[in-house]
Amino acid sequence: FKPLGAIAYDARILRYVPDASRVSIWTVAGRLSIPFACGAHQRKLLAFQRGESDLVHRDGQWFLYTTVAVPEGEPNGATDVLGVDLGIVNIASDSDGRSYSGARLNGLRHRHRRLRGKLQKKGTKSAKRLLKMRRRKESRFARHENHCISKRIVAEAERTGRGIALEDLTGIRERVRARRPQRATLHSWAFAQLGAFVAYKGALAGVPVVFVDPAHTSQECPGCHHTARANRASQARFSCVSCGLAGPADTIAARNIRVRGRAVVMRPDAGATGGHASAPRRPAATGLPAGALASCLP
Repeated sequence: FKPLGAIAYDARILRYVPDASRVSIWTVAGRLSIPFACGAHQRKLLAFQRGESDLVHRDGQWFLYTTVAVPEGEPNGATDVLGVDLGIVNIASDSDGRSYSGARLNGLRHRHRRLRGKLQKKGTKSAKRLLKMRRRKESRFARHENHCISKRIVAEAERTGRGIALEDLTGIRERVRARRPQRATLHSWAFAQLGAFVAYKGALAGVPVVFVDPAHTSQECPGCHHTARANRASQARFSCVSCGLAGPADTIAARNIRVRGRAVVMRPDAGATGGHASAPRRPAATGLPAGALASCLP
């Protein structure tokens, strides 16, 4: 066992006192009352605490990870959906024409890749320690970006009374052939995390979220439905060779996703061929999973 390994406490041993910002832990020496710090939103979530809490030591600080069971919002009765295309240059693009740029995240990853190459050549303990810190920083930044983007997507769908349709990109890393310079970018693409954030935020807001088949969404014309590789004038531009419809490739793909998602929302039985509705999925290795609360003990 690690001297500072994670410790699990059940509800009989650990109890939160949110109003006093303290946590009471039963020890062999009796109960200890320890102050904790968290945001206002996390404090509200403590009312829904369920199951165990894990005490974790990381980077010189102690954290409590607590599972919460938050009730889902009332379904909004959506009759339409907001299609969302996920990408790398633009992290997300919706069928209304909005794009959420990935420039800041891609810039950070590019800088970290260059530095990583230099540090790996050194191979010293300090270099390895710095590499670990850089990986964590990149992961935290990507998680923050995904939280912000998913919040805006769900808020727009909630405001307009729509559902949300995303691509089911399961296994895409294994299916896509990428050139060597593009492999690192593809494998660092946190699309699953973003999809999971949208799904659980949507559930809390009563917004239905569905995942649809992504096949040919970037090649199909949403106007005449002609599908061909030639429709992609460039990586960023779509131009239908049949009817002449043109526009940003990401927006066109999102419009196709919207059509497929609408079929699933309006006819749930269509999920067998067009897509599937999603329950909130737990983001993998994010440090802040759906239904979990992290509190820092000073």
